Amino acid sequence: MALIRIVTAAILLALSISAAAGGIELREFDDPVLAQRYHDLTASMRCPLCENQAIGDSDSPISGDMRERVYQMLQDGRSDSEIVSHMVERFGDYILYNPRLEKRTYLLWGLPVGLGILGFVLLLLIIRTRRKSSAKALSAEERARLDALIQRRRSS
Repeated sequence: MALIRIVTAAILLALSISAAAGGIELREFDDPVLAQRYHDLTASMRCPLCENQAIGDSDSPISGDMRERVYQMLQDGRSDSEIVSHMVERFGDYILYNPRLEKRTYLLWGLPVGLGILGFVLLLLIIRTRRKSSAKALSAEERARLDALIQRRRSS
């Protein structure tokens, strides 16, 4: 009875280890610089299927395909920009966490700057308006009262 439990536990442990190891991809790189480039590239591209997850972290089949393409292109000696261009061409701009500065992305990049400038200009206008309103001229009654106070102070 105890032997059956030990064998069953060993089989379950072996199955769970093989299932966990099935999701891990091991890439062999002769050069540590290539390994770092691979890591950087897979961390900088978004999985088209997953919500905001890098292809290096995603378990989806499409991310596995994208990682394989990046690996093969690195082995073929392609540059990072060539690899990114190929992936954008194949999967679209969505995969980039930082979109490129192009005609169609000017609004995306310019809107935060424009809103910052607009906010600064509005702040200056509000400050200027408040300063003008606080420095308005005295009425005739206030002027007469002020003159009376000044005269009283001089005569004392």
